[in-house]
Amino acid sequence: MANAPREKDIPRIPKVLRFYQVMAYITGTFLLLLIVEMVLKYMVDRNTWALVAPAMVFDPLSGQQIFAEPGFEIEAFGSNGFVALVPSDTVTAWNLSLTILIVHGWLYVIYLFASYRLWNIMRWRFLDFLWLALGGIVPVLSFVLESIYTRRVRRFIAGTATSAGAA
Repeated sequence: MANAPREKDIPRIPKVLRFYQVMAYITGTFLLLLIVEMVLKYMVDRNTWALVAPAMVFDPLSGQQIFAEPGFEIEAFGSNGFVALVPSDTVTAWNLSLTILIVHGWLYVIYLFASYRLWNIMRWRFLDFLWLALGGIVPVLSFVLESIYTRRVRRFIAGTATSAGAA
């Protein structure tokens, strides 16, 4: 059984929960954008616009196994317009695909910090922290976990308020 939060930490719980909620939604949204970007880059053939399975091919000169990039990247503010799909490795302006990747990475770090703060202040089991950490790297899981853990924290806060009112 997990420990209960310390008495002195209880007033801080709503702010910590709110920070976690915001980061769960932002990180989850960027993860979905990243999934769309990866599908466009690795699973859409740029010639036929058909979905293809990512494949490894051999370079005939070196004999090395390389990854074939059949798809597109997202370019912003380039000669093709405000936002455009261009063949992979031909981005000449701002590489929005790379930006999405980097931003999600940094947001995940902040999300981990928010998850750690919530886990630490609530004094849950370590398995709960592992679940929270998975929320930033498994698509849609951050939204599901945010709902589950928010309900759990709100139930604790409601129970604390009723027990404080009864005393």
